[in-house]
Amino acid sequence: MDDSPGKLEADLNGLSVIEERGLLIASLRYFDRADRFVAAVQETAGRCLPEPLQALEVELASGAQCILAWRSPTETLLLTSAGAAFAELAQRVAAELDGCMVDQTGGISVLRVRGTRARDLLLRLGAATAIPGVGEARGARLAELPLLTVCVQAGEFLLLVERVYANHLLLWIDATTADL
Repeated sequence: MDDSPGKLEADLNGLSVIEERGLLIASLRYFDRADRFVAAVQETAGRCLPEPLQALEVELASGAQCILAWRSPTETLLLTSAGAAFAELAQRVAAELDGCMVDQTGGISVLRVRGTRARDLLLRLGAATAIPGVGEARGARLAELPLLTVCVQAGEFLLLVERVYANHLLLWIDATTADL
């Protein structure tokens, strides 16, 4: 484990915490799910945007993998490591007036928590209500911070936190894993 603040890679018995650094993140903001902006996103994604509290792992029309996570009634987050697909979607929706794609790559940090003790860690950092089931995205407070917890694979959680608070969360995780 690297002890420097702002970076954590832990692999303990039954628990792995990794800060994901290669993901591109966009906030897809819209006024109405029936608008043209949403239609363009859905055509590119090949499926409807997630319903409230849902998260989906999808393959875009370009073949790139991405995660779509519900954040609020008028916002969905998109996460992908495919730069070309990210740019293509941004260009495709740029002219739409009823929504926008805001690049949040520099503003949101993502921690991947997985393993048999992942739930234990999340319970210690917050509450059972912060732990989504597979296919869910939940806004929650962990380590006294607001964040989005996403689960698209069993035993694995993505913690999306504003980058300015990431170091605080990493320090709480570091201290908490010392007690596990």
